[in-house]
Amino acid sequence: MPFAIVSVTNDLTTDQRVDRTCRALANSGYEVLLVGRRLRKSNALVPRSYPMHRMRLLFDSGPLFYAEYNITLFFFLLLHRYDLLVSNDLDTLPANYLANLVKHPFSGSHNRKSKIENRKSKIENRKSKILHLHDCHEYFRGVPELVGRKKTTRIWRWIEDRIFPKLSHVVAVNQSVADLYSREYGNQIGVIRNVPFRKPLCGAFSKASLNIREEQKIILYQGAVNVDRGIEQAILAMQHIKTDAILVIAGIGDIYESLRNFTSEQRLAEKVRFLGQIPFQDLHGYTLMADIGLSIEKDVGINYHFCLPNKFLDYIQANVPVLVSPFPEMKSIVDHYGVGEFIESHDPVKLAAHLDTMLNNPEKTAVYKQNLLKAAEELCWEVEEKRLVGILDGKF
Repeated sequence: MPFAIVSVTNDLTTDQRVDRTCRALANSGYEVLLVGRRLRKSNALVPRSYPMHRMRLLFDSGPLFYAEYNITLFFFLLLHRYDLLVSNDLDTLPANYLANLVKHPFSGSHNRKSKIENRKSKIENRKSKILHLHDCHEYFRGVPELVGRKKTTRIWRWIEDRIFPKLSHVVAVNQSVADLYSREYGNQIGVIRNVPFRKPLCGAFSKASLNIREEQKIILYQGAVNVDRGIEQAILAMQHIKTDAILVIAGIGDIYESLRNFTSEQRLAEKVRFLGQIPFQDLHGYTLMADIGLSIEKDVGINYHFCLPNKFLDYIQANVPVLVSPFPEMKSIVDHYGVGEFIESHDPVKLAAHLDTMLNNPEKTAVYKQNLLKAAEELCWEVEEKRLVGILDGKF
């Protein structure tokens, strides 16, 4: 049986896209090993249908972390048998590319001439067609954490410029990101959207478990608690909202602790709940509780502008109407299916007014929920997985 090693830089607790990729590989006949890293405060892993390995590193962040991670992963890959490597985002690419280059110096994954020859040849064993699949979860150099950090961005660009054009098999999270990379480097790039598994509309956790009264409405933000996600404005909006509602924030990130302090300073602790890191196996139970799902990123960079966030698609699977930023990928889905509305401003007063309007319009909510049922049937991994299997079959 062919063996696939999938690598990420996170601690494997919450990454749903990678879990779906691993399951798709297993369904396609691969043995799968998922490799990540262990943080000092990492939760214990919930067992899955495939094995996982978390590397222990000295550094948790910064350039020394990325250097240590890639060096450690490089030697790990050299010492393990594989038939397929799957790198996720630029921060795992150097180790995967170099390990594959050492083990398979004449493969089409890093040789233009070989790439052309491989396309002309007809290989009967489909598992031998792809040795390295690179998955772009986002336009990496456009992440907010790199905005304004010119030196750091130059380093990542230097790495990307030397590796990306040589990659034969690349997929991206949506068409916008695929187009960006294709225009920049000329690669043919497939699209595997970050859609969730089809999920039942049952299994919601009780509001009482969060100390929320049954009659109170829930406005949910789930996902990374990082800069420019509109979370601060959502918190401030709770000062002005007239509806009896609670803002629930499920996730952790760079500004998690500062937002908790900010909420206390604004005396909004009774109107905002911080759930911390939630294993993705439990997340659907919380999402089902919500009346509105937020994805109100700010337009601070190319990566946010073309985002198609996990949370947005999770809301759809949970039959939760959405309030989102009018960015191209989300806008096309909201417009096509009619599953929610767009913010006009991040101003907390206007945001509160918009939330009040949505929460107090049962007729429109009923229409959104009906439309969400159709969207959930089509925007699910059971449909999207077929695209990934096609790529693994060489149908790029």
